[in-house]
Amino acid sequence: MDTRSLPGTGPGPVIIEKPVESPLSAEERGRRTASPAFGTAMTEHMVSAVWSEDRGWHDAELLPYAPLLLDPATVGLHYGQSVFEGLKAFRSPAGEVSVFRAEAHARRFRSSARRLMMPEMPEELFLAAVDSLVGHDQAWIPDDPGMSLYLRPLLFASERTLALRPARAYRFVLLAFVTEGYFGPDQRPVRVWITDEYTRAAAGGTGAAKCAGNYAGSLLAQEEARERGCDQVVWLDPVERKWVEEMGGMNLFFVRGSGADARLVTPPLTGSLLAGVTRDALLRLAPELGIPAEEAPVSVADWREGCASGEITEVFACGTAARVSPVNEVATSTGSWTIGDGRTGEVTLRLSEALTSLQRGELPDPHGWMRPVPPSGRAGGA
Repeated sequence: MDTRSLPGTGPGPVIIEKPVESPLSAEERGRRTASPAFGTAMTEHMVSAVWSEDRGWHDAELLPYAPLLLDPATVGLHYGQSVFEGLKAFRSPAGEVSVFRAEAHARRFRSSARRLMMPEMPEELFLAAVDSLVGHDQAWIPDDPGMSLYLRPLLFASERTLALRPARAYRFVLLAFVTEGYFGPDQRPVRVWITDEYTRAAAGGTGAAKCAGNYAGSLLAQEEARERGCDQVVWLDPVERKWVEEMGGMNLFFVRGSGADARLVTPPLTGSLLAGVTRDALLRLAPELGIPAEEAPVSVADWREGCASGEITEVFACGTAARVSPVNEVATSTGSWTIGDGRTGEVTLRLSEALTSLQRGELPDPHGWMRPVPPSGRAGGA
């Protein structure tokens, strides 16, 4: 049995590693990950840890991927105390594997837990879990530059009670699957639907937390978008229903102007939308590419009129799953319009290529965003 100590000094907790040999050959694994539907090509292992009032965080283990056994009265199933994250590991052309902005995701995971009255996972435990799982299952990551290993940390209330109060026991699980872009391998432009009937969140609510209920509440509007031939729904503010907030599970960016005059605008964080880690990265990367970037409100009227006048030349969504995804057409209950010439714009392409190149180790990493994870030496099938 191996143990992987947490970073830092002192004894601290450890990840107890109980890996299993891969039941799959390299050829079979390659077949399963050739073009997987998002969230389906799971790897062999997962990390589990538990929290209790009397012991805090304990029993952190890397285990074979397997179903969970839950009591019907598990709090998280009834009252929604459940938060999660999404981050990715990438393989460089030299074969090395690194995780993009793991520390930022660890901080947001803590913030989401805090909002739902759940125990905050120490950053060093979160990172040790990531290192352990990626170290063992990184053989799953194809050499294809369009593919990556998506990591899903989940924390839910596991106490057996139906008392309406914060639970006194919790379970953490980290799992992984191989994926390409959320909208397919070529990141095609997408058509979006602006809903004026449903809202995602309100100031003072849980919009800034990455909690399960936010996503369950979005499904009806997303189905409405699909029925209208759209790929995603765009959420407006919950009060005036005029200010653009975000798109599905992604943040939105608008490009005003073109060429040397191009600049980026993204809606500000108002407390009702998620502070995207990719959003933050692009706000920092754009100026380094000579593209000014700012946070400023954008209304639906601004969007429509800006596209009609040519002031708004490009729009794209961004997120861990979506990467940088161009938006080429907008539909509303009162009509639709095209953005630019309907094709992926120059600024979108530049930012997408810069982000992807950094994540794959093809560009310098001045911000220290990439966390190298060497193979464990016991990764299944490695």
